[in-house]
Amino acid sequence: MVDSPSNKIPVTVLGATGMVGQQFVRLLASHPWFEITAVTGAGHSTGRPYAETTRWLEPEPIPDRIAAMPLRRPEPALGGRITFSALETDGAAAIEVEFARAGIVVISLSGAHRLEASVPLIIPEVNAEHLVLVERQRRERKWPGAIIANPTCGTTGLILAVAPLHRAFGIERMIVTSLQALSGSGYPGLSSLDVLGNVIPLIPGEEERIETETRRLLGQLQGTVVTEAPLAVGVHAHRVPVLDGHLQSVSIGFRRKSTPADAIAVLEGARLTPDISSLPSSPSRPVVVDSRLDRPQPRLDAGRERGMAAIVGRVRACPVLDLRLVVASHNRIRGAAGGAILTAELMNAKGFFNGTP
Repeated sequence: MVDSPSNKIPVTVLGATGMVGQQFVRLLASHPWFEITAVTGAGHSTGRPYAETTRWLEPEPIPDRIAAMPLRRPEPALGGRITFSALETDGAAAIEVEFARAGIVVISLSGAHRLEASVPLIIPEVNAEHLVLVERQRRERKWPGAIIANPTCGTTGLILAVAPLHRAFGIERMIVTSLQALSGSGYPGLSSLDVLGNVIPLIPGEEERIETETRRLLGQLQGTVVTEAPLAVGVHAHRVPVLDGHLQSVSIGFRRKSTPADAIAVLEGARLTPDISSLPSSPSRPVVVDSRLDRPQPRLDAGRERGMAAIVGRVRACPVLDLRLVVASHNRIRGAAGGAILTAELMNAKGFFNGTP
């Protein structure tokens, strides 16, 4: 087992060479609470230094200590109390279970276990109370670790934006058109001949994921069971030639009618609870409302609040439902690595890594 070289909590990154894995490396390199002690990647590259096995795509250099770290196979003997999984879904299923059985908390971006009844699907600002499912999971599966899931990147920014409106007015129906960045398909991703000057109106499985996860995230916790929110959600998901940042056009029908001014007041009043606001990766505000007529835009706005907030604009009446708005969010930060790290920070603050969850 590998120990942390400092007093920080040792963590492992699975799938560290991919685009999201690189975000984990970047965000964790100087983290005040966590220390990367192992990185994993494809079997043919194991044993070689991380810098030699990774086509680094971030603008700043690879952190020196991690650049020299040997790439390892994904096995629980790597140690660490937390494992961040950026593995593809097919490969993640068995590996994440092995880590949980070994007593390690796995915070996963894969879809392998995302919708299992005892696996918490978490956005800290929205449904932190769902972490109680860890108790159920450990009891049912008889393992000392845990698997906690992040929503898909197309869901996170959307839910950050609409959760305050759901609490205030009760969402009954919602139509979402999601224009999703190329980085969401990984590297090397789609061929330039397919996507340049084009829009691809299919991201396999994404529409169903956003619809299901929306109902789960906005659902009610009853004991250790999550009852899905009774709302109808229809999603169109398109891949567009944007590097980073998803943009979503949303129309919403409410149980309690509201005006655009009412909705803006609710969104501008959305605040973090003290247990969330004190976490290192938290944005200062979960939702930023931009009143400019042509905003938000992915290139200009997805990185605001260090990429950890939902940026909302064009809040106006909808002639079909009640309200329409536009949401921008950073898919690789808030929708992936940054969101997972924030969940780990919340779990640490609640005592999950010192035996007192």
